[in-house]
Amino acid sequence: MVRRREEALPGQRPERRLTSIEGGRGVEEREDVREPEQGRLWHVVLSVAGAATPLPELRASLETLAHDHSFFLTARYAADHAELRYWEEARDLHDAAAIALRLWGEHKVSAKLPAWEIVGLEVVDRPTYHKRVAEGFGGPPPQLGGVFPY
Repeated sequence: MVRRREEALPGQRPERRLTSIEGGRGVEEREDVREPEQGRLWHVVLSVAGAATPLPELRASLETLAHDHSFFLTARYAADHAELRYWEEARDLHDAAAIALRLWGEHKVSAKLPAWEIVGLEVVDRPTYHKRVAEGFGGPPPQLGGVFPY
């Protein structure tokens, strides 16, 4: 049996076929259709650094960021660097990392964050984070849920 090219209706491209009905796509053309993955929680540690910033201004900016970001855990800061720890919901590691890398820049204006650059990023899934804590490595910071100086 020879398959011939389907004729195009006016205003349509000839290669377009209906895929939701039987016969619309050949067996060899079927794609593996999966349900979309649900978001997973990823533990993120974002390190930023730059020119010295007055501590009261920096603290206020980080508190604004903490209020704006729903899964924010804690931030530690000094005049020229800060470390943010929080949970991010994302489909996979790549998405979680991409969101984390955009966080500082996207909130720079609204939270009045300093013009610092991202100098470090760690993203681990929830089971890995809890395993580390249980083994005594990378435990939670001493003060959770706020903005604190080093």
